[in-house]
Amino acid sequence: MTQSGRFVATLLSPAAAIYGAAVALRNRRYDRGRSAVIRAPVPVISVGNLTVGGTGKTPVVMEIVRRLRGIGVRAAVVTRGYAAAAGQTADEVLEYQEALPDTPVIVNPDRVRGARDAAAEHGAQCIVLDDGFQHRRLARDLDIVLIDALAPWGGERLLPAGRLREPLSSLRRAQAVIITRANQTADARCAEIEQRVGKLAPQAVCIRSEVRALGLRGVGSDAHPPHAASQMSVLAVCGIGNPVTFEALLRDCGARPITIRRFRDHHRYTVRDVEGLVRDASQRGATAVVTTRKDWVKLAPLWPPAPAAGLLRLDVEARLLDTGGALLALLRRAVSREL
Repeated sequence: MTQSGRFVATLLSPAAAIYGAAVALRNRRYDRGRSAVIRAPVPVISVGNLTVGGTGKTPVVMEIVRRLRGIGVRAAVVTRGYAAAAGQTADEVLEYQEALPDTPVIVNPDRVRGARDAAAEHGAQCIVLDDGFQHRRLARDLDIVLIDALAPWGGERLLPAGRLREPLSSLRRAQAVIITRANQTADARCAEIEQRVGKLAPQAVCIRSEVRALGLRGVGSDAHPPHAASQMSVLAVCGIGNPVTFEALLRDCGARPITIRRFRDHHRYTVRDVEGLVRDASQRGATAVVTTRKDWVKLAPLWPPAPAAGLLRLDVEARLLDTGGALLALLRRAVSREL
């Protein structure tokens, strides 16, 4: 953290203390049974995190859904639809709908009602609760917490002084911890994270997950292999919580980014934004504008039909390194009342 960052964090410490007290009181009420916990009619698997900002959650949720499908369980994703403007669909919802067309995606700020609707109206045999670790009102059969290997501990401070939604000690509620983007940092760094997880949540299964590029795809075009990026001059565009991982993946593909345009997380692109990107790409001689799937679902409908630099998305996947089958065993156990 920079000196100015430390100064701001210190300045915000009183607010963080108030926030921490409220979080502790809420958790204590649930821990002691003073706040009601409601069980859905089918098993619930929560995928969440301790921090704000990107942890690579969406690809992991997709992979969990695919693994459930692999053991014969029909899952639905339930999400609150974070950061959706009035009359619009949240970024992650659009991603899920495109990547998992056969999986129901239920959007409801009331996750209890969303889970009931998933079972009653869509025939779901299991709920995958998107960003559910702090949503304790809905009982879950498995709590999975993600920790980003690139920024694991949220600055060690609670909001708003840091990025922690609740204290690190809350990790003890998890039955599984997945260290995401493990291939984008040193193995020794991942080992340090695993060691700390072992102290914070000794009962939890801890595995690593890698993020890998699958390929590039344009509007109405066939997929291209990742290494096709090495033949392009790229203007990279993203509006995600952790842009570093996207930029690293592009470099791994051999892309030569001319420039990188970063927007704030969950940015809602406008026609003016697109006009600026097209103009920037033309002026810099870019042959392609490459973005994330999260940004693609918002940029593609606005993209003009034939600019000099076409819009491409970089498709990625989360590879869960569950070599011993520990996570799969937890998934099977969680859904056993439905199998």
